[in-house]
Amino acid sequence: MEKYSFTNLAKHALAGHKNWKPLWRSPEPKKSYDVVIVGAGGQGLATAYYLAKNHGITNVAVIDKGWLGGGNTGRNTSMVRSNYFYEESSNFYDHSLKLYEQLGNELNYNVMLSQGGVMLLGHSAVEMQLIERAANSLLLQGVDSEMLTPEQVKEREPVIDLNPNGRYPIQGGFVQKRGGVARHDAVAWGYARRASDMGVDIIQDCPITNILTDSNNKAIGVETAKFGVIKADKVVSCVAGLSSTIADMAGFDLPIKSQTLQAMVSEPIKPVMHGCVGSGPVHCYVSQSDRGEILVGGTADFYPSFGQRGNINPTEHTLAAMCEIFPLFSRLKLMRQWAGIVDISPDSTPIIGLTPVKDMYISTGWGTGGFKGIPAGGETLAYTVANNKPHHLVEKFDLGRFARGEMIDEAAAAGIPH
Repeated sequence: MEKYSFTNLAKHALAGHKNWKPLWRSPEPKKSYDVVIVGAGGQGLATAYYLAKNHGITNVAVIDKGWLGGGNTGRNTSMVRSNYFYEESSNFYDHSLKLYEQLGNELNYNVMLSQGGVMLLGHSAVEMQLIERAANSLLLQGVDSEMLTPEQVKEREPVIDLNPNGRYPIQGGFVQKRGGVARHDAVAWGYARRASDMGVDIIQDCPITNILTDSNNKAIGVETAKFGVIKADKVVSCVAGLSSTIADMAGFDLPIKSQTLQAMVSEPIKPVMHGCVGSGPVHCYVSQSDRGEILVGGTADFYPSFGQRGNINPTEHTLAAMCEIFPLFSRLKLMRQWAGIVDISPDSTPIIGLTPVKDMYISTGWGTGGFKGIPAGGETLAYTVANNKPHHLVEKFDLGRFARGEMIDEAAAAGIPH
């Protein structure tokens, strides 16, 4: 693995970036693999990496219809946090955050993790009671959380407006200081490079047209538009947004809906924000990128869609909320907007594990939490695939919980409106 020192970077730059060694291999696929993973986003690449690293399973192909990281991994607001409510969720996401804290060193790739904190606001006495309940729940679970007065909110983020007569008056909030952001592209590229170094094949621009099963309802491979049939002992679906399509190919249904979730950035300005600020009730969250852009995310579109574009109503709602909380930003120019397709489960908790098809596994239903859950999602799914039984962190994230009535309702903590 090439070490990217300053000398090597300077050498490549002065040479006009010619003959730059690709970060990962893009070979012709083999006729068969031990494991085929559908989806070369963060979850799929992390699963491949941990299969190779933790379980020695390297005869793996990661197949994507487009380019690596071109789906939701490259279309999100890159927030990482673990301030969920229920123990199952907070344990899972806190494990993921701990993995993120070591990920740059582990992958030998700078994922640009910035732990400036994630602060959530309350706008009424009732909301503050709910926030305090959530903060206390986290503290009891050993997850860092701290309640804030309006004055402490202002001290952390001076550009916030504390006008008591505002549309969304700020009564206080709470902060997870270990939360923050990471660079979404770097996370995907880092996992891809290390997985490729260990022998994983990454196949891009190769749509899947069918999931192949035998007479015993066992997954035996995939059919592709580009290379035909690729056999596999096990098949894994990690295709956020299109999970229901892949499940339909395999002959089972998923209790999810797919909606568009959009974000946008402003022109760059000097540093004015310390971390991320969110408001669940008004569905707006704001941070500042390393390039100085103000990054804004909000509510999902109001109807199911597979379109990677936003609707004007959520855009207006999100920007109006941002300008009420941060009046200073009302003068900024909006530079670009994008959207991803999020799979939302009935309880806003991911579905990770086995499926009704033998030797087929799935990672879906992430809603707005897919990026923050990449390391833990990949590690636990790799364990599940390797051992054909769920990792203890995701035992209750199985598909069967809906039939059992054992849902883990995290809609509030996930920021997904009912």
